Amino acid sequence: MSFVKPEQVVENMVHAGAVKANLSVKDLLIRSALSGVFLSYSVTLAMTATEQTETGIIGALLFPAGFVLIILLGLELLTGNFALIPLSVIEKKASVQQMLSNWSWVFIGHLLGCLFYAFLYYVSFHHAADQSVIEQIVKTAEAKTIGYAALGPSGLAIVFTKAILCNWLVALGAVMAMTSSSVGGKIIAMWLPIFIFFAQGFEHAVVNMFVIPAGIFFGANISLADWWLWNQIPVTLGNIVGGCLFTGMALYATHKSKRKSPSTVMLAKSGTK
Repeated sequence: MSFVKPEQVVENMVHAGAVKANLSVKDLLIRSALSGVFLSYSVTLAMTATEQTETGIIGALLFPAGFVLIILLGLELLTGNFALIPLSVIEKKASVQQMLSNWSWVFIGHLLGCLFYAFLYYVSFHHAADQSVIEQIVKTAEAKTIGYAALGPSGLAIVFTKAILCNWLVALGAVMAMTSSSVGGKIIAMWLPIFIFFAQGFEHAVVNMFVIPAGIFFGANISLADWWLWNQIPVTLGNIVGGCLFTGMALYATHKSKRKSPSTVMLAKSGTK
């Protein structure tokens, strides 16, 4: 059977977190930069499909393709690491310092990868005859920044909450890939939560590392302060909460392997009920 039971999935989560916490800086930067590029590809694919079909749900159905590439190639995705590495810290298979180091270097790698793709996309399409996708990028970037700023403190509450809801699902996508031992099963399992997140317009820190800079390249009325204060920082914090607490910790709390006490083991061996 290709299905992996939840208890084993949680064990695999702990193991995966420990492996990630021990990766070198070089590996973290390369793997996270590639992830940033692949997610950016998925964003422009989804936007192109939306414009061509005039149906947003088609774009959402296609978006998980980049996530699949990331997981199957064993790359680094910050929002997944928010759920996995804290479990390794709890199990004393990684330290808090290692966790924070991983998160920091992966964040930097994502930023480099997303900015690189955004620049290449700008060079490729800023003179394109059909500007519909570019207009969508600009409109989305402004909605994700100055759109929240216009609401004041309520805007921060909204963006933070959307980020929690986002990574509850995105981190779950990384976990769902562990529920099957077959490639096809992994793809189907991880596709579902990523599709659900993107279709509803929640806030993902890595996706925004592409969308907002790309919008700026194409002329969006956004400053660096707008980007970081009204989106990138609160979204990253919300993604931590969603992935760590509502995905990683919740599954760990209910499915972690129950260790038998010495007295229970003695009773089992003696046949005592």
